[in-house]
Amino acid sequence: MEKRPTRFDAITIDGPAASGKSTVAKALARALGLTMVNSGEMYRAVTLSVLQKGANPSSAEEVLEILRGLELSCIVEGGVSRILVSGVHPGEALRSEIVNASVSAVAAIPEVRMQLVDLQRGLLQQSDLVMEGRDIGSVVFPETPYKIYIEASESVRNQRRAAEGVTDSVSERDRLDRNRKTAPLVVPDGAVVIDSSQLTIDEVVEHSISNLRKLGWFTRNSQGEEE
Repeated sequence: MEKRPTRFDAITIDGPAASGKSTVAKALARALGLTMVNSGEMYRAVTLSVLQKGANPSSAEEVLEILRGLELSCIVEGGVSRILVSGVHPGEALRSEIVNASVSAVAAIPEVRMQLVDLQRGLLQQSDLVMEGRDIGSVVFPETPYKIYIEASESVRNQRRAAEGVTDSVSERDRLDRNRKTAPLVVPDGAVVIDSSQLTIDEVVEHSISNLRKLGWFTRNSQGEEE
């Protein structure tokens, strides 16, 4: 996982499943005029490819054989990054139940994370960005001071999943994410923690911007002007 020098800055948003981090990251990026990167989409793309080829997502050997043959890249459309597999975005299949059930196993494989973290870091060579995931502030960009961790109660997160028509268990996903050996889900050092259980998306974004202001986001360069 090569660390490259960059003149751009990252705002990291981490949190467990259904905490609202993806929606918040997209809204925050829009408010600040930044690119939003959904790192989870990258792991889903690898998982989908593994499943489409009939490989076992729990077998590191089989997953890595598929990964070696994948051509992965990212483009930015409408301020949001999109993962491409051989030049094509996989679409709604990334959110299928079978991918939901298998992505934790694929994401736990160290070599998968190494390759995708390098891809994620490469995006910061192009512009300032907001990136969300489960290890962005702890592993991908641990040096950034602009870290946010969004959480919500398990009951609220289960309600959000059900409203989306998703039937997986957030408690099981939490267990897998927090107990994997490589890059487990943790609150990154120095992160501002926001509980979204009783907040609207706009309120979470407002809290985020307020904390970014305290952390010096708007005065970090010679311009010193708010977006």
